[in-house]
Amino acid sequence: MVRVSAGEFQQQWGKIQAMAIAEPVTITREGLEEMVLMSAKEYDRLKRRDRRVMTLDDFTEEDIAELEKMRAPAEAAAFNHEVTD
Repeated sequence: MVRVSAGEFQQQWGKIQAMAIAEPVTITREGLEEMVLMSAKEYDRLKRRDRRVMTLDDFTEEDIAELEKMRAPAEAAAFNHEVTD
């Protein structure tokens, strides 16, 4: 990702805007990342990937029964060390 300072952003808006069409541009202030400029197409793509948070009230009893039957595949055991009690 391209990084530019807030000063560069103000002075070279047109150039940086064109860069942001191709890839996101990080704008920094005093060396710290402050914002990202990206194309509307990329923003829309990311928004489509947002997750919807659901509660138990969103599931039917049948849904819950099916979820309770599910078991992780044997290959998942390789990640058991990442789980803490």
